Amino acid sequence: MQFAVLAVYRHSGREKFSMITVTPIGSQPSAQGPADYFTGVVRIDSLFQAAAPARVGGGTVTFEAGARTAWHTHPLGQTLIVTAGSGLVQEWGGPVREIRPGDVVWIPPGVKHWHGGSVTTAMTHIAIAEALDGKAAGWLEKVSDEQYDAR
Repeated sequence: MQFAVLAVYRHSGREKFSMITVTPIGSQPSAQGPADYFTGVVRIDSLFQAAAPARVGGGTVTFEAGARTAWHTHPLGQTLIVTAGSGLVQEWGGPVREIRPGDVVWIPPGVKHWHGGSVTTAMTHIAIAEALDGKAAGWLEKVSDEQYDAR
């Protein structure tokens, strides 16, 4: 359920209309991370998808210990804001890096990467990305156990 507030205000002598939308927490159902794109137990809670012409969307993603995304890219980049637990992130060819609550991770456009929970701890983050031509991510092969364990 969403609530909308219509506001009318004057700016430079002209009336403008604004529609503010409030989406209450828990008003959208959680989804399991699809097995094609995730390894392990992953819960996705959609937070928002802006209406055109905006193209940004976001969600809260919870990875149980050992769970992770497949390798993937984002055409316009992605921001992760870690909110709970301890997680891991890696770009192709780089080291596996630990991430913790309060950390903000920027993944530039086109960078092949993965992220997920640590070996022993779940991790939750807010993921924000823009879509290009309706596509926010390009999914690739799964992260192997050997790649995940390489620290």
